[in-house]
Amino acid sequence: MASPLGGIEMFNIKTAAVAAAALVASAGVAGAEKIEVTHWWTSGGEAAAVGVFADAVNASGHEWVDGAIAGGGNARPVILSRIAGGDPMGATQLNTGRDAEDLVQAGLMTDLTDLAEAEGWADFIRPSKLLDSCTYEGRIYCVPVNIHSFQWMWLNRGAYATAGVAVPTNWSEFEAAAPALRDAGITPLAVGGEAWQISGMSGVFQVALGGLDLYRAINVDKSPEAAASADMTKVFEAIAAARSMVDDGYVGRAWNDATAMVITGKAGAQIMGDWAQGEFGVAGQTAGDEYDCLPGLGVYPVLDTGGDAFYFPKPTKNADAMTAAQLEMASLLVSKQVQVDFNLAKGSLPIRGDIDLSAANDCMQKGLAILENPDNVLPSSEQAFTGDTQGQFEDLWVSFFNDPSISVEDAQARYVEIVASAD
Repeated sequence: MASPLGGIEMFNIKTAAVAAAALVASAGVAGAEKIEVTHWWTSGGEAAAVGVFADAVNASGHEWVDGAIAGGGNARPVILSRIAGGDPMGATQLNTGRDAEDLVQAGLMTDLTDLAEAEGWADFIRPSKLLDSCTYEGRIYCVPVNIHSFQWMWLNRGAYATAGVAVPTNWSEFEAAAPALRDAGITPLAVGGEAWQISGMSGVFQVALGGLDLYRAINVDKSPEAAASADMTKVFEAIAAARSMVDDGYVGRAWNDATAMVITGKAGAQIMGDWAQGEFGVAGQTAGDEYDCLPGLGVYPVLDTGGDAFYFPKPTKNADAMTAAQLEMASLLVSKQVQVDFNLAKGSLPIRGDIDLSAANDCMQKGLAILENPDNVLPSSEQAFTGDTQGQFEDLWVSFFNDPSISVEDAQARYVEIVASAD
């Protein structure tokens, strides 16, 4: 699509970055720097999206040195340990939440506040809690680059045609259609058995079957009473029922391999975040033609707005020049055209509300419409809970999903314990 940015606006963006760099690092115009960037974007759709960022950085005169590490569960501890151990990269992707909380408190991240104020990030980053998640004691230490939500189901229209049933419009219809898919040799629900995938799926059920009040009571208020409620019991029962809808090869399957099952018609649907859209795009498929999407499983059209953010660890070498380069990169990541191109490739929603997304597909348009109502915006688990608590949830959900001998009652009792001690 044509760029909505003119040369003057791009000049102003870069000028603001340089000015902020001077304020923060007492450096002049940054020289060309090699910026090692760590991230876990390695699937087809993710690679196309990260290429947008790399191209922008390279075009600015710096060099993007790619440090991809497959799988967030693998990448996150490597990234955090390198920074804590005094071997920082130039920039790193992490989730918008509490991933880097300890490192920020330890003073190991570059302060982006002056840049953010010079460019007015608070005026265009929405929802505001994305920037709040980057803020510690009034200072900003990361830049949100997208809005991701797990609250989606993706469906292959052709699979349902083959099975002779209508494409479901909600979870109940999906459950009712599952036997027909099975009879047609199609796996009803594509699942990847990694812990974060199972845990994320449980959060989708929590909204769709338990309701918005339940989700907020647990993720905002951390209420043990809500965790023990009959509404939460429905969530555990749904996860137990989902066991019968998956194939035997789900254990350890990567999320994008599960998405590929839906794309190729080997499975009817997948519950996965909107990053799955990038895979459909790479496969040349169009929302509303080959596939459909159901935010909130077609029951509660909401978004739990987490996403990705970039942090910039304090350099240990060539500090002034590298800090200036970091600030220029941060400015580019939130610039208008980069936000458009990146999010169209990634399948995520932009953090800016002032850009032209007329090229967005039907599913992205659904997400944008949901985002317009603040009541539809929920905190993600990354924003609500520490990494330790998230890990406890993941361990519980994956054990429960993998082991039918664990009863709903026992699993829910353990869940109540985790919520009661959550921080």
